[in-house]
Amino acid sequence: MLHYEDSLVEVHRVVVGPVDNNVHVIRCRQTGESLLVDAANEHELLLDMCRGLGVRRVVETHGHWDHIQAITQVRDAGYEVAVTPEDAGMLPSYDLLLDDDEVIEVGHLRVRAIATPGHTPGSICFAVEGTPLLFTGDTLFPGGPGATHLPGGDFQKIIESIDTRIFSRFDPSTIVLPGHGADTTVGAESPKLSEWVERGW
Repeated sequence: MLHYEDSLVEVHRVVVGPVDNNVHVIRCRQTGESLLVDAANEHELLLDMCRGLGVRRVVETHGHWDHIQAITQVRDAGYEVAVTPEDAGMLPSYDLLLDDDEVIEVGHLRVRAIATPGHTPGSICFAVEGTPLLFTGDTLFPGGPGATHLPGGDFQKIIESIDTRIFSRFDPSTIVLPGHGADTTVGAESPKLSEWVERGW
């Protein structure tokens, strides 16, 4: 499950559910406290991770069904779930609302929330300050943006979010950890933005 580590942080990842969702745990190496990103599915596995890795809270990158299937069970087990106000109505339940630029303290780590609407109205990414890590949910994948054909999706908004909130703010070496599939980097994806605009998806 260990997917990445440096002197400050560990990232643990499992792939769950019928559409192979990535679930990430961001863990402070100094304190052992952790944050789980997207309670997608297979709640028993996720609860084992939560207990074993010191998870204190769960954050949702957005409210689509495949990212929220384990929310009821993790909340019943005592873990707080946070989501943006715009996507809160898509969840079965939640505890906290996340704002753009809000900082979540995870042990000695600072995890900054970055609003990136487009895939859904309330899609949000999470950057771990002092590390090269950016968790993008379904906003940015290797090869392009997330789908925008579902209700609430907006192609122009997702392109603007990727351009102004990710490509213009983060170093090319930033590691992009998406909600499905393999990691990529900002530097690998940013030159392709005009291609994505031309193809329209």
